Amino acid sequence: MTVPSHVEWELSGFGDEIDDDPAIQIAVLQALGANHIEVRSAWGTNIVDLDADQLARLKSLLDGVGMKVSAIASPIGKVDVSLPVEHEVERLRRAANAAHVLNARFIRIFSFYYGEGVAVDSIRDDVMERMRALASVAEEEGVILLHENEKDIFGDVPDRVLDIIETVNSPALKVAWDPANFVQVGVKPFDEGYAKLRPHLEYLQVKDALFSDGSVVPAGEGDGDVLRTVEALKEDGYVGFASLEPHLTGAFGLGGFSGPKAFGVAARAFAKVVKEAGVSTK
Repeated sequence: MTVPSHVEWELSGFGDEIDDDPAIQIAVLQALGANHIEVRSAWGTNIVDLDADQLARLKSLLDGVGMKVSAIASPIGKVDVSLPVEHEVERLRRAANAAHVLNARFIRIFSFYYGEGVAVDSIRDDVMERMRALASVAEEEGVILLHENEKDIFGDVPDRVLDIIETVNSPALKVAWDPANFVQVGVKPFDEGYAKLRPHLEYLQVKDALFSDGSVVPAGEGDGDVLRTVEALKEDGYVGFASLEPHLTGAFGLGGFSGPKAFGVAARAFAKVVKEAGVSTK
């Protein structure tokens, strides 16, 4: 395969890390050169809890400035695996409705927490039952689920992420790659995960972290192999979204989100990485 000397990806970002007000979220992202937003919450309300009027208002805001939605950043699967299957199926249907209203193809999900002292292998069957049910809903709804590797869930390390994808075996279940989360569970992202998960990788979340204390840092400044990953994705022909999820609260002391200033720091750090790799964003 001939690798182009320069490729272009779609830049997005978690708007609610900027501000609760989606108008401010949109303005900051556009100022940073993004034409897409990843929607996790608006006006302080989670995406799965927005009512029809709020969704319509959000869509009007987005349409008014030509902003598109890269993904619905749902909390689906970020609950204990002991809850009934139907609990997350019902919430996924609401997330899918939001995706349809906002013209989004992707919905970010997780693969379930489990109690302290519970052996991870003991919950595998329960996790797979729930992930199959979620994938079935996604197939019905015509959306694609993106499993995010997250610490303290079943799919926190590459082998278990791959186990989920291969066991469920659905065209509606793919991988969102989060290097910082891998670092926080002691995984070297590129060396230990990239080759295994690349065939299923559909979405890049831009976050980096340090092995020393797990703290999140701007892309390229930690141990998440962000530059190597971007270079490899370019080499592999990846053309898709790169979504900023800075989580820089530790460095900037801004509580539950990064805020406009820290979000700008994150965006400029990633711009430096992609420029070095010969990738641009729009």
